[in-house]
Amino acid sequence: MIKGGREGARENLNWLWGQIGASQTEPLHQWLTPFGPAGVSNAIGASLPYLMGEAFSRLVSPYSYGPFYNNPLRAIVDQFDFASICADEGPALFINATRVRNGKLRVFRAEEVTTDAILASACLPTMFQAVEMFDSETGQTEAFWDGGYTGNPALFPLFDGTLPEDIVVIKINPLERAELPKTPQQIQNSLNEISFNSSLLREMRAIDFVQRLLEDGTLKPGRMSQVFTHMIADDALMNDLSIATKSVPNGYIIETLRDAGVKAAQAFLD
Repeated sequence: MIKGGREGARENLNWLWGQIGASQTEPLHQWLTPFGPAGVSNAIGASLPYLMGEAFSRLVSPYSYGPFYNNPLRAIVDQFDFASICADEGPALFINATRVRNGKLRVFRAEEVTTDAILASACLPTMFQAVEMFDSETGQTEAFWDGGYTGNPALFPLFDGTLPEDIVVIKINPLERAELPKTPQQIQNSLNEISFNSSLLREMRAIDFVQRLLEDGTLKPGRMSQVFTHMIADDALMNDLSIATKSVPNGYIIETLRDAGVKAAQAFLD
């Protein structure tokens, strides 16, 4: 955003997903298209490599790799321009992680945003070793997991009086699933979604409570922020995708998600 405005940001996001494995050759993209997102995601979930990997991850800890362990995202995040990311100008940025020792939310901001902070915010403990780094809040080295367990995302940093009154949440986990989960993968997926959604719902209930106190005069205007919360989502698509798409980067699926996000945002704006 700082270097190239909106178009620069879009270009950089395309680069990021390309690094993760999103770019596909045009012939392969055309070959996958007739199967649709649900067909492709189900094929990934039923594939032997995925099923073997799932079983392996339930039996083996990320710490079992010893000196051979390597976080595959580190080489990508190390390429980020942290001088711009941590700059005073441009959008305010907050990165959430969960402190493993006490289960408390840790919000990183400004110069605290480093490669380790970003990797911590994406650290699912069944897939990655906890990210250990010095924590200036506690004065000691701490281990961190994904922030979604405690704040998904944490909204309280956005209540700052200098920031806009409107908060737009981009939701990537469906709030409802009509079908009863029955397979081990479906049950684990539903547990994760309930866990990740609960922290967001908890904050939204708190926001709603404060707004009602402001509206009925119990709280005087100015004592608390008047916040308007909006949500952009595509639950229909998210319900169609199997759990496999959350851990196996597939170019067609990621491009589908990007395009669906554009459409959902445009529908919200309209």
